Amino acid sequence: MAGRRRNRGSNNQQLAPRPPRGRSRRALREPAVFASSTGYESEVPHEKLTIVQAKRGTPAYRPVRVYADGIFDLFHSGHARALMQAKNVFPNTHLIVGVCSDELTHKFKGYTVMTEDERYEALRHCRYVDEVVRDAPWTLSTEFLKKHKIDFVAHDDIPYTSAGSEDVYKHIKEAGMFVATQRTEGISTSDLITRIVRDYDIYVRRNLQRGYTARELNVGFINEKKYRLQNQVDKMKETVRTVEEKSKHFVYRVEEKSQDLIHKWEEKSREFISNFLELFGPDGAWHAIQERSGRMLQALSPYPSPRGSPSSSPTRLLSRSPDSSPVAYASTSPSSTSPPASPSFRRHT
Repeated sequence: MAGRRRNRGSNNQQLAPRPPRGRSRRALREPAVFASSTGYESEVPHEKLTIVQAKRGTPAYRPVRVYADGIFDLFHSGHARALMQAKNVFPNTHLIVGVCSDELTHKFKGYTVMTEDERYEALRHCRYVDEVVRDAPWTLSTEFLKKHKIDFVAHDDIPYTSAGSEDVYKHIKEAGMFVATQRTEGISTSDLITRIVRDYDIYVRRNLQRGYTARELNVGFINEKKYRLQNQVDKMKETVRTVEEKSKHFVYRVEEKSQDLIHKWEEKSREFISNFLELFGPDGAWHAIQERSGRMLQALSPYPSPRGSPSSSPTRLLSRSPDSSPVAYASTSPSSTSPPASPSFRRHT
């Protein structure tokens, strides 16, 4: 530890002091400040910096003051990304944003959706902005740059033609005070306004549904009735669509239940047939029982032998005479007739 301390103490190179942490934390918790009408005042003399010096890094007490201006109507992500680039162009940057007033903007560019106060507040609450200049000039003069101690001006590199000039930043570029940022493609205030104009009916109906009056929306009596009727039709369509979805869901569930019942019925049918075959099939238990029963019956009362068989015994019938006197048994088979007694037999008898 002691050796590390001696090495630090022996280092004669001066390190630029870091900005206090409290300031950066406040910048994220509070909105940016408005620039003073008298300009920027500092106890330290404001010496001019080159781009090389600014990129190398400056002490905390001497941040690079970068200025970016614009209308910032309908503040969107394209604006925020441009300011993010301006804030990070140098390691230690104090970003000043100039916002033009309504009067100046309506004169040189056109009518805005947001008022100047709304646009000021939108910029104050952007995390990259440190200071906001209200009623910023359309063209930057030398006096304005000196008043706010501006080191560099940040803007996209596309020539900005306005107020009779081919590029209002031409003199800034020639003075070596210009740093370029990149535009974000696919989004701009003009695109957003075009989207609103294109879908005008949708947004009017939307606001009527939310409780705005036709007078507030500057909509005539006939158009108001038309929009309200369209809203009612849309509600009915939505109701029908909801009923259809519920019906589809119900039918789907019924089909699902039916499939389950059919599946269970098939399983039970297969089980019943299988059990039936096991019981009544040729190799089943019932067939075996029948065979055993037949053998037992045959053993108890055997079947008579076929007629004419030499091994068969005569069947005798017992008959009675009308006077109930017993008669001799008569043989029913033709083979039972005894041959006539021979003479020798008679002699002996």
